[in-house]
Amino acid sequence: MTSTLRTDLLRIVGTPNPVGGTLPILHGLPQQTAAGVGVDDEMRHNLAYGVPHTLLPYTRQGGYDRDRAEREVPCVVLENATLTATFLPSLGGRLWSLVHRPSGRELLHRNRILQPANLALRDAWLAGGVEWNLGTTGHWPLTCEPLHAARVTAPDGTPGLRMYAFERLRRLVLRMDTWLPAGSPVLYVHIAVHNPAPTETPVYWWSNIAVPQDRDVRVLGPADHAFHCDYVSDLRRVPFPQLDGADHSYPGRVPCAADYFLDLPGGERPWIAALDERGTGLVQTSTARLRGRKLFCWGTGTGGKHWQEWLSGPDSAYLEIQAGLARTQLEHLPMPAGATWSWTEAYGLLQADPVAVHGSWETARAAVGEALNALVSPLQVDLAEALAAEFGEPEELLATGSGWAALEIETGALAASPLLPFGVPTDAQEPWRRLLETGTLPVCDPPAEPVTGVHWRALLEAGAADWHALYQLGLLRLAAGDQEAAREAFQRSIAVQSSPWALRALAFLTPDRQQAADLALSAHRLRPGLLELTIETLEALRRAERPAEALALIEALPAADRAHGRIRLAEAEAAHASGDDERVRRLLSEGIQVDNMREGELSLDTLWLAVHPGTPVPPQYDFRMADG
Repeated sequence: MTSTLRTDLLRIVGTPNPVGGTLPILHGLPQQTAAGVGVDDEMRHNLAYGVPHTLLPYTRQGGYDRDRAEREVPCVVLENATLTATFLPSLGGRLWSLVHRPSGRELLHRNRILQPANLALRDAWLAGGVEWNLGTTGHWPLTCEPLHAARVTAPDGTPGLRMYAFERLRRLVLRMDTWLPAGSPVLYVHIAVHNPAPTETPVYWWSNIAVPQDRDVRVLGPADHAFHCDYVSDLRRVPFPQLDGADHSYPGRVPCAADYFLDLPGGERPWIAALDERGTGLVQTSTARLRGRKLFCWGTGTGGKHWQEWLSGPDSAYLEIQAGLARTQLEHLPMPAGATWSWTEAYGLLQADPVAVHGSWETARAAVGEALNALVSPLQVDLAEALAAEFGEPEELLATGSGWAALEIETGALAASPLLPFGVPTDAQEPWRRLLETGTLPVCDPPAEPVTGVHWRALLEAGAADWHALYQLGLLRLAAGDQEAAREAFQRSIAVQSSPWALRALAFLTPDRQQAADLALSAHRLRPGLLELTIETLEALRRAERPAEALALIEALPAADRAHGRIRLAEAEAAHASGDDERVRRLLSEGIQVDNMREGELSLDTLWLAVHPGTPVPPQYDFRMADG
């Protein structure tokens, strides 16, 4: 069978795709300073380097619930005699399925549902398949966004899928070419990341690979130590797989959620595999630049099981094996101005002697390494890397992403390339095009979607006068790390015309919790129907310890808003802070379902235990990942 590429529809039960919100994400990520035994100077530097102080220009991505129905999702399918690979360009380009055709075996955790949950930088995230992550620590901003996609062809006629995007937080260009040569037992994925800026940029990449979990699935890699962290302890270097008297290479037997970043020796071929009791399963390998390898498991406790059911439905346990540029996911690497970094990954079914796979760690590693070399040698992966450079211009567009790259090309900040046809700007970019053409940003309410970049800031610094332009100038200053200048722009915006947007931004920049709550309330009064602003206002009141005002605000809301899970949770927390635990127990008894429960969030667990001391947390409220 020759290699083929086709478009198709994935029929699946799920919710509609999440949508972008109105409010930009003003906060950044916490500084990574928690490093313990065995962390060397290089890693310590990378932990502190490049942590973003804001997630601008992105807005939150939510609007989903848990009411699912059958739907169709566009997909692109690559196939040869050995493998069928299904990609979802409209959902971050995710590799949704990889089927080994001779055996009919699905090599990935192919989720039976499309259910967003709050695990990504922007909120919405999906479990399953292989997720590509570029930018900064966490599930990347485009994980539930459409990418551009096109058909390309190798010199020997092999069809390939090219997906590409402009990641706006780090202002990086991503190109991803995937192909299945005729007769190949592995899928090749070539990644190229380009920094078009005249300055160094912090870079992060991890390929997150979800695979089925069972008690006898063993995760293997060429390392005998790992950097370990969980939800209660610092990052530290430990022996692997034996830790605290247990073999942690069997994730289905580990009680708590944890990360294990394998410490691969220099010069060792990078790979990671998850193999079942028969010594069979998925293996991933790459060229040397993709240095890191990781095992993540949810744990076998009540909280870990609940999370997996929350994301994938019942009886769908999975774990993740991952590959990244740095040794851990807590690090960023400095990428020089104008640089392009590239590497090639390979994915396929590996079969090894089951006795060896489940024997001693040294025996298992050696057996899997030999089986991998027989499946695909390092030379073959290097040749695939060289071949990727020969893929030419797209021949057919298969999917369309956002217009932000096209806008940046119009400004001259991004070079146009026939290899990456980014199309034209769309309605979302039109206000900024007007600024380019006329020197004036049109007034928009709600505001135009934010941008970042020194060229945009220069345009607004030169002529911002109305409330909207001054608000956008404040966001650009905040994105550049100039908080005091941002505050001044927001104050000027309010002086021209009071808006909920500038008031909210000032509340974020105000360290005094009482003043911040007052500003948040003022913003809410100007736009009481905006649910995401209502939720933020209630959080500001909670931090300011003003539960009576929170309850009054909630009681004035329309019934539909008051029934929202986040609002019900805020009501229960305010009632508890007011001493009305009977009201809390009633709300919990009626049911509080927070559709966007955040990974690691303990609000429901804590609330239950506060009003039911000594009583076990019910499974539906147990999201604990450390000891649940």
